Amino acid sequence: MSTYKILSDTSCDIPAAVLEQLDVTYVPFHVSFDTVNYLKELQDITPDEFYDKINADKLYPKTSLPSVQDYMDAMEPVLKEGKDVFCICLTANFSGSYQSGVNAANILGEAYPERKIIVLDSACVTGSQGLLVYEACRMRDAGYSMEELLAVLDKQKYMTKINFTVDSLDYLQKGGRIGKAAALAGAILNIKPIIVMRDGELYPESKVRGHKKALKTIMDMTRNEIGSEKKHYRVLLVRGEKERHATVEEMRQTLLAEGFDVMDEIWPVGITIGTHTGPTPIGICYIKKYEYVK
Repeated sequence: MSTYKILSDTSCDIPAAVLEQLDVTYVPFHVSFDTVNYLKELQDITPDEFYDKINADKLYPKTSLPSVQDYMDAMEPVLKEGKDVFCICLTANFSGSYQSGVNAANILGEAYPERKIIVLDSACVTGSQGLLVYEACRMRDAGYSMEELLAVLDKQKYMTKINFTVDSLDYLQKGGRIGKAAALAGAILNIKPIIVMRDGELYPESKVRGHKKALKTIMDMTRNEIGSEKKHYRVLLVRGEKERHATVEEMRQTLLAEGFDVMDEIWPVGITIGTHTGPTPIGICYIKKYEYVK
């Protein structure tokens, strides 16, 4: 049995049942639809319930990061068990979640000086962070110490990427990610953005016309980027609203048939990114497996 426990904030977008299977404790982000009452992700609201609500009520929600107390509440029971803590957080470029984790670790470190607490800035978000957590669990189960785990993850987190697109620009515009003119032009011309996440940052890669072409583009990007070493990489497909599931499953089956090592489940994009993208994101995430990290 491992001498440490892996924690992650919920921006990793690993479904609750999978988190339980992996023996990962989560620290929830919060979401509000009225700027007054906040719900805890996975505890009070699931991603599918989140998308159903914003679709039904045409809402533009707000998120709130986990507090220092949220992290302490997750870490302290582990420390009381006599175990150490390895905590993986959303990229610090997007949120103060990592700093909340660091502050909690500093406070608890004084109360439990005999225990070790490591807090890692994942430089990732959504499925790429989830894949990093997944690989961390594989290394834990293979007998890696926390120090060995950190050494690999510090390299591996820069060997991950997301290629994704959205069908509507409304939420990107509402959140200030793009201007009104660009959103209007995109709607009129049926323009779909191709967005990538790498090295802890989001970048607009290109624009294409039409949803089908956008999906083909992110598939082709993935093939071009890792196709020659496909066995070295783990691939995950993610989606927003559940109505996108069938389309994403077709993409998953195509990549499987081409020999990519694709995760069995499609994970829903959680509230952290879903608040900015709205209900329509579809993405392909990948990470180099720890066995091939040098």
